[in-house]
Amino acid sequence: MNKSQLSVLILLSLSIAGCGTSREKQGEIVMQNSLANQPQNEGSEISFYFYDEKNDYPDAIIEMYTPLGNQKFKPGKVPFEFNIKNYPFASGLGGFQLMMILNGGDPVGYNAPIFQRELKEGTYRAVAYLVDGEGLALKEFGNYVDRDFMVGETRAFPYQAEPYIALNLPGNGQIFAEGDEVTIDFLILGGDLKQDRLKVRIQLDSLEYEVDQMTPVRISNLPKGEFSLTVTLLKKDGKELVGPFSSVQKTILVQ
Repeated sequence: MNKSQLSVLILLSLSIAGCGTSREKQGEIVMQNSLANQPQNEGSEISFYFYDEKNDYPDAIIEMYTPLGNQKFKPGKVPFEFNIKNYPFASGLGGFQLMMILNGGDPVGYNAPIFQRELKEGTYRAVAYLVDGEGLALKEFGNYVDRDFMVGETRAFPYQAEPYIALNLPGNGQIFAEGDEVTIDFLILGGDLKQDRLKVRIQLDSLEYEVDQMTPVRISNLPKGEFSLTVTLLKKDGKELVGPFSSVQKTILVQ
């Protein structure tokens, strides 16, 4: 393989029945393990695929009351306030239901619509969204919201109309047991994959997989080790978008 890389654009019409699972795998690509840090497992097969996901709360709405757009705060405790509709937030689904990402970092979960975060001086972009019982981000319009704000004496982000990506799963440094299915769950904000002719590239060390829909991608049969994961928003011609949040990098471990 040239540079030990495989890259495949997954079309929605491609589907292959999964073996030993109640859900049908779609867009499955099986790749030979050519990971540089896994010479002892060279030749084993690693699978990338996705499922036909169901949104249990397509009408759920999350509104951000605070912060306002480009609102300024003093360093310290910054207030956040949300209004949530058509979603069983008060009754609870188990685990965290409201997740928030700041500047492309790991999501932090909350079970209250009003809270505070201790923040240092800087310019921030908050992405808040609701999740289902499996912890996957709800992906219908209104299920998520974003907002820029500032803390201390700083400037707003330069205006940029390009879409960007927020990664719900996995978290940086997340540990998986050998044999576990790894889920890559993301949101596209400020645009639409189809209308804007975009795609998402998932790089796991030297392996690559591309998808043209906003759906969780699964990886199975990963051997033990540490892996570098990069999820990048691309134009159809393969060019990367230039925005500060068009790509997210994480490290995962299989033990």
